[in-house]
Amino acid sequence: MFIVVSAPSGTGKTSICRKLMNLHPELHFSVSHTTRPPRPDETNGRDYHFVSEESFRQGIATGAYAEWAENYGYLYGTPMQNMASLPEKGFDLLLDIDRKGANALKEKFANGIYVFILPPSMDELRRRIQRRGSESGSVLEQRFTKAIGEIREAFWYNYLIFNDHLDDAVQRLQAVYLAEKCRTERLMESIQLLFPQ
Repeated sequence: MFIVVSAPSGTGKTSICRKLMNLHPELHFSVSHTTRPPRPDETNGRDYHFVSEESFRQGIATGAYAEWAENYGYLYGTPMQNMASLPEKGFDLLLDIDRKGANALKEKFANGIYVFILPPSMDELRRRIQRRGSESGSVLEQRFTKAIGEIREAFWYNYLIFNDHLDDAVQRLQAVYLAEKCRTERLMESIQLLFPQ
């Protein structure tokens, strides 16, 4: 089983995902590839696999990505290997992907769980983006404008969660994850074991 979490920049998606994974060790993070340089608090292999544009484009040509997109001049993609390796080992997969990537992924993997994180208000979202302090004024405005568009197009997701308080948002995402693990179609194999032939 895999769960895809998307949100505009500054919504708190990364914090929510990390807290959920701390609560559920069976849930593993799908580390995406990107051509952008790492931020000061990011670690290669944990947050992203930071790769060259040439390497990324070779991966596109060979079908190495389940989805990929370009954002702010950089390429981001989910390795196809991530979609197969962890579920085969009995782990669930958590993917932190933007709206375009999630939409592309849903076309290939409709059985995933798609969750969109919303800010409590647009004013609060603007404050959160400004607090990050990692972007200039023009990029900040680009991110805010993009966020408005993403929120307007988020209604195809299976679940919407407001991040008004971090712990509440984590609890809501955890509730989605646990409920989805109990869906009848996900348990058919286990149910059949109750009736050995």
